[in-house]
Amino acid sequence: MLPEYRTLLTGVHAGVATVTLNRPGQRNAVGDGMREELADALTRCDAADEIRAIVLTGTPPAFCAGADLGAGAQTFAAPGEGFSAAGFPVPAWALAKPVIAAVNGHAIGLGLTLALQCDIRFFAADAKYGIVQVRRGVVGDAYSHWVLPRLVGIATAAEILLTGAMFDGHRAVALGLGSRVLPAVEVLPAALTIARDIAENTAPMSVAASKRLLWDSFDLTREQVGARETEIHLKLMAHDDAAEGMRAQLERRAPRWTGRPVDPTRPAG
Repeated sequence: MLPEYRTLLTGVHAGVATVTLNRPGQRNAVGDGMREELADALTRCDAADEIRAIVLTGTPPAFCAGADLGAGAQTFAAPGEGFSAAGFPVPAWALAKPVIAAVNGHAIGLGLTLALQCDIRFFAADAKYGIVQVRRGVVGDAYSHWVLPRLVGIATAAEILLTGAMFDGHRAVALGLGSRVLPAVEVLPAALTIARDIAENTAPMSVAASKRLLWDSFDLTREQVGARETEIHLKLMAHDDAAEGMRAQLERRAPRWTGRPVDPTRPAG
C-alpha cells in the first residue's frame, strides 16, 4: 500500500497507519525530500478506505528538530526558488482521517508546527518544544499564526511566537498545545491505543464529517456551524450506519460500518 521512503518509516495494522519521521542522524529534521515524502504518505493513507486513523511520530529520541540546519548561516538567508512558508504541501488538517501526533521527543520550530497541524497531540514530558524562529531572524511558519491563536488564544499564542522560548511537555499541555503529557516511551503506545479505538468503534463517515467541521469552524459563524451540523446529520441519518450504531449498541456487539471515511456533505474527488 505504501512505498519505501528515504525519510519515513510506515506501517499499517488494524486500520491504523503509523508514519515515522526517520532521519535519526539529524534528529528527524525536515530535509532530503521529507516534505514531499510526507505529503505522499499522508495522501495515500487518506485515500485508502481501510485506514481509519493515522499516527505521526519520530524515530527516538526526537520527534522533529525542525528545519535541517545543514546549510549553516544560509539556512534561512537563502530561501531558494518557489519558497513558501506553508511548511508542508499536505497539512494534516486537510485529511479526512484523524491524525494523532505522538510527539515522543524534541519538537522545535517546524517540528512543533507540524504537530500543531494534527488533530490530537500527546507530548513527552521531558522533551523540549518551541517555535523558536524569532530567535533565528525569521518567524513561525506552517500556518502557526493561524492555528495557534485558535487553539490557545491570542495572548498565549503571542507568548509562544514572540518569545521563541523553549518549554517541556508539562508546559506544552498547560499552554493548551496538547491533551496528554506522558513519559517518552508511553507516548506512541498511547497514541496507537486511541487510534485503534477510533478504527474499531467509530463510524467512518461521522468521524470524517466531524473532523472537517471542527477545522472549518474556525472560519464560520455560530449560525453557519449549526447549519452545517444539520446538513451533516441529514446525510448521515440517510445512511445505514445511523441504524447500525444503535443495532450494535442494543445487541452488545462491535458495529459493522459500511460507510466510507469521507465527509458525506463534500463532493467526491
